[in-house]
Amino acid sequence: MQNDYKLIYILPNLFTAASAFLGMISIISSFNGNFKAALFYIVLSLLCDGLDGRVARLTNTTSKFGVEFDSLADLVAFGVAPAILFYFSIGHNYGKFGSLIAGIFVVFGAIRLARFNVTTSINEPSIFIGLPIPTAAVVSAMWTYAYISYDFLRDYSFLFLFLNFFLSLLMVSNIRYPSFKKINLDRANVLKVLILLLLIFSFLYLYTLESILILVSSYVLYGIFRAVWAIFSKKINKK
Repeated sequence: MQNDYKLIYILPNLFTAASAFLGMISIISSFNGNFKAALFYIVLSLLCDGLDGRVARLTNTTSKFGVEFDSLADLVAFGVAPAILFYFSIGHNYGKFGSLIAGIFVVFGAIRLARFNVTTSINEPSIFIGLPIPTAAVVSAMWTYAYISYDFLRDYSFLFLFLNFFLSLLMVSNIRYPSFKKINLDRANVLKVLILLLLIFSFLYLYTLESILILVSSYVLYGIFRAVWAIFSKKINKK
């Protein structure tokens, strides 16, 4: 019985280890110029990252070690890996400026993770303060791959430097983003969610890259528009 307990305790950490490992493989792929594979491993790492926390909660094996290990793995998979992908595909064309943008993404990602670990017990579980680093990583990686895939974007490479810098700032900002950890799935909402998911999966099947770009970019813009609307509403109420 005790051995079974130890195995359950290890299980979420295996997903965390897999996430870090896939992040490292993504970095190697970027070094070799295989940017499609680099993106693929970042996405796989995202899936493992999503599973480790859920497995820990389901098996009641959440631990301080697991939290710290998860943060270190996230820094590799969602900080270093997308920054390397960005640098070797776009940033290297801008010399020190490109390396600076890539470095800022990693450093601000580390700050985001440290702040999350310190404040996670006092914040609402339904929101994130600042853009989560996995989201920033996927947005950066997807737009970088779009730059590689579409020739017409090659003339706007400087905008991609700004995008990565902007994502870095969003990670350390106080803008609130929904966490989707507690979604209300009562009987009244199940059918709506099912229809929405079917529509999303249909578009993912037909236009995979474009659909993911729209989804992740919409999430980023949602937080910004929500913050702007909150400021605008306060000004109106004061009048």
